[in-house]
Amino acid sequence: MHAPSVLVVGAGFGGIAAAIELRAHGIRDVTVVDAAPGLGGTWLHNTYPGAACDVPSHLYSFSFAQRTDWSRLCSPQPEILAYLHDVAREFGVADLIETGVRIVSADRPRADGPWTVTAEDGHTRTADVLIIATGQLNRPVVPDIPGIDTFAGHTFHSARWDHEHDLRGRRIAVIGTGASAVQFVPAIAPQAGHLSVFQRSGNWFLPRRNRVFPSLWRAAIRRVPGLQRWRRRFITEYCEAITLMIRHPATWGRLGRLYSTLFMRAQLRDPELRRKVWPDYTFGCKRVLFSSHWLPALQRDNVSLETEKVTEIVPEGVRTADGRTHQVDTIIWGTGFAATDFMFPMEVTGPGGRSLAEEWSDGAHAYLGMTVPGFPSLFVLYGPNTNTSGGSIIRYLEHQVRYVRETLQEAQRRGSSAVEVRSDVERTYDAEIQARFTGTAWTRCDSWYRDDSGRIVTNWPGYMREYDELTSRVDPADYVFH
Repeated sequence: MHAPSVLVVGAGFGGIAAAIELRAHGIRDVTVVDAAPGLGGTWLHNTYPGAACDVPSHLYSFSFAQRTDWSRLCSPQPEILAYLHDVAREFGVADLIETGVRIVSADRPRADGPWTVTAEDGHTRTADVLIIATGQLNRPVVPDIPGIDTFAGHTFHSARWDHEHDLRGRRIAVIGTGASAVQFVPAIAPQAGHLSVFQRSGNWFLPRRNRVFPSLWRAAIRRVPGLQRWRRRFITEYCEAITLMIRHPATWGRLGRLYSTLFMRAQLRDPELRRKVWPDYTFGCKRVLFSSHWLPALQRDNVSLETEKVTEIVPEGVRTADGRTHQVDTIIWGTGFAATDFMFPMEVTGPGGRSLAEEWSDGAHAYLGMTVPGFPSLFVLYGPNTNTSGGSIIRYLEHQVRYVRETLQEAQRRGSSAVEVRSDVERTYDAEIQARFTGTAWTRCDSWYRDDSGRIVTNWPGYMREYDELTSRVDPADYVFH
């Protein structure tokens, strides 16, 4: 059988990795579409001040496209976006990408027929294989707070930063204290007239200054044989150690908590502020954040930390549960993403009118985080239970695209028009994955890792090396070939 045609939705790290892998192994009919005006995904949209990766760049990069010229331990957004452009161009997939194409639905009426994918403008495309690479962090969320439309000032989400809005001297409210706010608040605090930070819960922090690498170190990385490889291996083991702490909160997790406590206490001199920021949950239950600048920023004279619940937005500002009205002229939402929605609101329908939204109504699930029974030749990258709490999603994506490519090649060898995971295989896998969360820190609080039912749908419950091993080979017995 001829090689299949493939449509990839999403032109971030996952979509680019898929295009490179497929084209390199003889699957040439590949198209990548993205709703944005350019490639880059998360790293195109998130341009807020201070935006950078919190995974060191020597690991947060493709193994087949290593760079020795990263400027810092954790590269800023422009560097990562430039890297993605370079990789797409270097590996000959930049011309496969169509931008400004927002997909609203995908339908496959018959197992032996193609996917028909419809864009927002009504234009349709067909493909034998559909790969959804929109990831978990692509749809910004603004909470449903009463009065949100009545605010007389200016508002925007951190993932859609308004660079035209001058923040100098303004009274600014930042609602949310997650990973993005932790980066942009220290960057904007010096220019604000007054900055009110509204916190729902505190975070556990580990240090990260992220200074520019000294020229001597950068020269060594370029010229000393094996140093880059050693650096990548060291960072890998450090990240796996964080997962170890999360998996074993009563033992190794206590060491992580102690390290974080010592660091945070050293940075927080004010006992009242310390009380307000201190997390009330197990170390590692929510995302552990890396910053040496966040806590000092909260201690500035022009910054206040508010821990009362936000109950209403009024024309003049933000009202909290204690009845106070905080007068501001700018609100910045640092409230994260619809991580548990994955590719939705895109409608995905399989044979017999089977709806993926209905299939996932009790929580998203997929075999190896990639493929769902009843949806032939549909693959999801960075799908359910493949997020990492202590590692690099790029490593997961590389293993996923290789696995998808090998699955398609197996179908091609058999002369099949589609491939679909067996429902009993996916069901057994999902039960095993969910069982692995028992006793870990992930289960000890509410977080964005969980959906409305409380099921953990975003995170992988183990180590990077375990996912590597699980996806190292395709077992044809796990699949039905149509």
